[in-house]
Amino acid sequence: MEIIKDAKELKKIRKNLKGSVGFVPTMGALHDGHLSLIKRAREENDFVIVSIFVNPTQFLEGEDLDKYPRKEQADIEICKRAGVDILFMPTINSIYFKDELKILAPQIRGYILEGAKRPGHFDGVLQIVMKLFNITTPNRAYFGKKDAQQLALITQMVHDYFLDVEIIPCEIVRDENGLALSSRNAYLSKEEKKRALSLSQALKLGANMVAKGILNVKAIKEAMEKELLKSVDKLDYVAIVNRAFEEIEQVEIGNTIILVAAYVGTTRLIDNIWI
Repeated sequence: MEIIKDAKELKKIRKNLKGSVGFVPTMGALHDGHLSLIKRAREENDFVIVSIFVNPTQFLEGEDLDKYPRKEQADIEICKRAGVDILFMPTINSIYFKDELKILAPQIRGYILEGAKRPGHFDGVLQIVMKLFNITTPNRAYFGKKDAQQLALITQMVHDYFLDVEIIPCEIVRDENGLALSSRNAYLSKEEKKRALSLSQALKLGANMVAKGILNVKAIKEAMEKELLKSVDKLDYVAIVNRAFEEIEQVEIGNTIILVAAYVGTTRLIDNIWI
């Protein structure tokens, strides 16, 4: 496995790769969710590139940029064992420049739900993903469904900017109790991890209601909110949208996502289920 820290060097190497390239962008602190993306990329491509970069432009003022989990040596070892061909670990100065061009999230879908709670967050996400796509020029790029709104906006960016990369959505990976894996789970105490299970339990409640034929969005949201408020410290939202992230009044089987965001302690967690 080669570890590359310079974008221009990686672009040179990429030109000489003969075969398909799968790309997995990450912010490090790798867990089994990331590994599932890498494994799929390994199965479907001749070469696998993984990036590790804690992207400052997607963090808002007062968020956890400085304390975001960083496990560089462990991440390197994980990538080696997973069969990664190239690990890209750029510095901030090699990625961002003075007075540079910006990519802006769409005015509607970029400023609802996560975008409403974290205005400008998706501008930074799309900015770094565009840069990474241009550096690695992958045939396929792999993203988890846990960040569903991010996945939708990256897919839109690929469409709107005519990018030649296939976006591969990958299933959420959970621990043995049902908690969606996240690097931020490291912030949770043992007691908070138990309470964090209320997110997946509320989603299961919503899915069960749909299975029983209850398709009214308002009724499902009310039941889920009631369940969540028993355990979380602050509920940001329960949302039920179609896969274009448009508001709906009735669940559309095969075209609906139920999303939750809540604080457990001081840690903000998100989760979702695709119906």
